[in-house]
Amino acid sequence: MSATTSGAARLRGLGRGAAPYLLSLPSWAYLTAFFVVPMAAMLSMSLATGNPITGYVFAWNFTEFAKAVSQYGTQLLRSFGYGALSTFITLVITYPVAYWIAFYGGRHKGTFLFLILLPFFVSFVIRTLAWQFILADQGFVLGTLKQMHILPERFYLLSSTTAVIGGLVYNSVAYYILPLYVALEKIDRRVVRAAGDLYASPVATFWRVILPLSAPGIFAGFLLVFVTNVGDFVNAAVLGGPGTTMIGNIIQYNFFDAQNYPMAATLSSILMFLLIVCIYVYARVFGAEQIQEYAA
Repeated sequence: MSATTSGAARLRGLGRGAAPYLLSLPSWAYLTAFFVVPMAAMLSMSLATGNPITGYVFAWNFTEFAKAVSQYGTQLLRSFGYGALSTFITLVITYPVAYWIAFYGGRHKGTFLFLILLPFFVSFVIRTLAWQFILADQGFVLGTLKQMHILPERFYLLSSTTAVIGGLVYNSVAYYILPLYVALEKIDRRVVRAAGDLYASPVATFWRVILPLSAPGIFAGFLLVFVTNVGDFVNAAVLGGPGTTMIGNIIQYNFFDAQNYPMAATLSSILMFLLIVCIYVYARVFGAEQIQEYAA
């Protein structure tokens, strides 16, 4: 009887130990099917040789990587520059809005968030095309200002860096304002009042209490916006010109037009690797452990 009881206890112990792994099995299966397998296929294609007619064969061909960096290094650097600048501008714009809604929105917080997010129910491409219409050289905005002699006739915004970054910022507002609002809403107001009771000025309270406690939202928004903007190609294609081409446009061209699948896969692999490095460095500098402590 004791042996049977001991065996049953061991089985229960094994079951409790295996329970977390069994519960996470669907997540691991999902990541394997939709991340690991596609990534392995992409890396395999980046090392292949051949052409669209006869097909491609895996051949450990690393020459595409050197060719990609030498030919498209400018577009890579431009994409990361646009991504970093647009992410910073988006943070500067959305943080005050999220702060005001979280601390002063009252019972209308949901309404304010809905009004801000309402334009983003429209298709991403349609919204970008709308900005092309708004920023047209003789459109109802610039055209009117030129007729009033407020702007010179040769002034333009389309096909410029300003237009591309502006489009990236506009399309990133929702991705940044939501995590910022959630982080700010979670801040215990008693902590903020305690800072005032200890004679901290409003500015000191913000820098020493509110801003550090909202770090998880800043970090989450950075991941969403920076990664999305670096790989974007719609804004550069619609609002930009030849001098604003991003690496996403090059990948799209090689995949759909040139049908140079190894080059497209190589550029995608390089982009993914550089993004992982940037995120790792940002997490180390920003303080991932500290963020986890605040989030807990």
